[in-house]
Amino acid sequence: MPSPEKEFEAILLEAIDESLKSMLGESGKELVYYQLKNSFGLRKENVPEKPELFSECLYSLFGLGAKIIEATILKKLCIKLKIKYEENKDIKFADYIKGMAKRE
Repeated sequence: MPSPEKEFEAILLEAIDESLKSMLGESGKELVYYQLKNSFGLRKENVPEKPELFSECLYSLFGLGAKIIEATILKKLCIKLKIKYEENKDIKFADYIKGMAKRE
């Protein structure tokens, strides 16, 4: 059985995949992962370890639209974890992710 940390990482990656695909389509999702790897040196599977870099990539591609993508990912993640999503504009995406990982 995977560790709680590995299980959270897998659920996070699923939430990111599903959110990007629902908002951008399959080719848009693949574009994000391509940029992440080629411009930021971050592989998709390493996103849970470096959510700040993932967020930076989203902002470089979508500007302020990244906020909407991040919120969608967080909502999807909360649904998967069966916890209530609490929007907090003062907390950065990466900090929200790290806080959720500690709860698991």
